[in-house]
Amino acid sequence: MKAIITTKPGPPDVLHLKEIEKPEPKRNEVLIKIHATTVTAGDVILRSLPGLVWIPMQLFFGLKRKRVLGHEFAGEIEAIGSGVDQFREGDKVFGTTTELSIGSYAEYLSMPESAVLATKPVNVTYEEAAAIPIGGLAALHFLNEAGIQGEQRVLVYGASGSVGSYAVQLAKYFGAQVTGVSSTRNLELVQSLGADRVLDYTKEDFVERGELYDVIFDAVGKIAPSHSSKALTPSGRSVTVRRGRAVERKEDLAFLKELVEEGALKAVIDRRYPLQQVAEAHRYVEQGHKQGNVVITVAPDGRF
Repeated sequence: MKAIITTKPGPPDVLHLKEIEKPEPKRNEVLIKIHATTVTAGDVILRSLPGLVWIPMQLFFGLKRKRVLGHEFAGEIEAIGSGVDQFREGDKVFGTTTELSIGSYAEYLSMPESAVLATKPVNVTYEEAAAIPIGGLAALHFLNEAGIQGEQRVLVYGASGSVGSYAVQLAKYFGAQVTGVSSTRNLELVQSLGADRVLDYTKEDFVERGELYDVIFDAVGKIAPSHSSKALTPSGRSVTVRRGRAVERKEDLAFLKELVEEGALKAVIDRRYPLQQVAEAHRYVEQGHKQGNVVITVAPDGRF
């Protein structure tokens, strides 16, 4: 099968399309034909990390170095190993590979059925489904950490990125009044996601407005907590993606699926690239200006 192999830490040029052995599902595993995956900001960071840095990453965050990168996907189950009872051949699924030793920049992926995996929302394409798990689960994790409740005033900083775009939608679903902060070119997008108000960080600092929020979510890890605390109510909380890794759970992925099928949550897709252009996609993502998600099409042979 074809896969993108990371030969060593470095720039996007270390990513190479290779032929590797197609996996076979072991006991309690499912073999998935990958239709789509993504390039996340995390993929870009992990691609370039020196070897010694991986030791604390493994110890403190449970991340595994992958020869094949890619941390979210959507596809179809082609085969199942013995003992599998949650899925069947032909099931359309989506999920994450965060805690696995292999990623989704490949035509096939074999993984435990107990991993963060769920049947795909029926009303979206493989490309849209592939862009949901990482950003959606991170947004849900940090909003829950902040104790999100209805009628709160919530500010999402970096509201046009993958995590931020889901955070805006989820906060609205939970009944909050949402202010989204982004650059000028992304204000219309953030408003279309349901934000009650949008602020342009290139023109004003939200702290200097003198308004207070119950929750401030830094979805891009670019503001100091000491700064955001100036705009919090006395009982308010600030959360940031810089503080540890989001916990990914099957039940949360199933919850996101329900929201997508209800029409309460959607993926924002900036660009699409074929598998052989993953390196080019990495170059684009590492510029730091993507809207929502960048999708990699692996098997463009069906929309649903």
